[in-house]
Amino acid sequence: MHLRGRVRHIDAATGHVLHTYNTNREPGGVLRVQCKTRRASRCPACAEIYRADTYQLIRAGLAGGKGVPETVSAHPALFVTLTAPSFGAVHTRREHGGKVLPCHPRRDAGTCPHGRPLSCTARHGAEENRLGEPLCPDCYDYGSSVLFNALAPELWRRFTLALRRHLAKLHGLTVKGLAEHLVISFAKVAEYQRRGVVHFHAVIRLDGPGGPHTPPPAWADRDTLAQAVRHAASAVSVPVPALAGEPARVLRWGAQLDVRPIAMDRELTEQAVAGYIAKYATKAAECVGTVDRRINSPEEVTGLGLRDHARRLIAECFRLAELDRLNELRLAQWAHMLGFRGHFSTKSRRYSTTLGALRAARVDHMRDEEISTGRLPLFDEDTVLVVAHWEYAGKGLSIGDSVLAAALIGMPLPEDTTHMEPSDG
Repeated sequence: MHLRGRVRHIDAATGHVLHTYNTNREPGGVLRVQCKTRRASRCPACAEIYRADTYQLIRAGLAGGKGVPETVSAHPALFVTLTAPSFGAVHTRREHGGKVLPCHPRRDAGTCPHGRPLSCTARHGAEENRLGEPLCPDCYDYGSSVLFNALAPELWRRFTLALRRHLAKLHGLTVKGLAEHLVISFAKVAEYQRRGVVHFHAVIRLDGPGGPHTPPPAWADRDTLAQAVRHAASAVSVPVPALAGEPARVLRWGAQLDVRPIAMDRELTEQAVAGYIAKYATKAAECVGTVDRRINSPEEVTGLGLRDHARRLIAECFRLAELDRLNELRLAQWAHMLGFRGHFSTKSRRYSTTLGALRAARVDHMRDEEISTGRLPLFDEDTVLVVAHWEYAGKGLSIGDSVLAAALIGMPLPEDTTHMEPSDG
């Protein structure tokens, strides 16, 4: 991002100007700052910072650090993956013993009502475009797929409530009384499957009533937590009432539930889990073939050159958005995300540090470096008034910036180097 402006540091008591900064001194007369997006498809550099921060946040909740005691590594913790149910057979890649298996090999499978075969014997490649696409698009339940994405955050909320209720019930406690014995902490990330539905990867940890600083009671072990997770995943659902032309639906988690213990002395370590979750924190629905920006109307989809599966999912978002009782889901505004409007990475309050704290520490470090190199004077911040004036001057790389960046990273220069977006005035 390109900014134009100035900053003055003024002594609040005397009015004396202590320091002045002006972007006129910068190359091109603008200050280049991070766009701070988390999307790797938009800015790989800023997304990498977000990924690294997420890694530190997740790892601190499993091994300690960043204000979390190292004793937290002894608390029971699980890596849980909650998936979506099937909305129709899709092309998939399966492996066994390092050998790629046929997609959907079925003898005498016949055809669907639309005349398409219900079998696929192809051994799909890892990056093949057909992965995730339905064997028969006309049989695929696009409406339920979109609604599952839209209601996945609510399904997760009900899952956490059922988790607490089941742990309390196991030991004869009320949900309110459970808080006097233990706290359930978690951090999760959403990942898109190739078929266009989200599933959640989550770290779930048991703490004492004081959070990560206190151990949970002896009865709150990994096996007890795993039992509660399996119960909660199977028990919760979100009903969708019948609407004009739409059947009543009950949305649940899929049958594929993965529950694995996390321990520093096991195959699934805190580093592996943190790296896995952080990897998906910078991704969105790009793997499905959609775009990473909002789509304003159904007509706009025609000119995007999308594959048929992604186009149908987006069209379904706009179609369902017309129904009165689904207005609150804001499907049209989130059509580019195939209905999902939740945060991609979330955590409970006591899991570990926050992204804001990590960013504040980075700002303090950069300011200390500026002071130590003489670019910024040392003064008592409590007595200084900071007066700043900034104007947006564009974004992206100019031709010169593109040449310099390509030379620094040893990459060929893109054919189109006119990335700079000028200011409107």
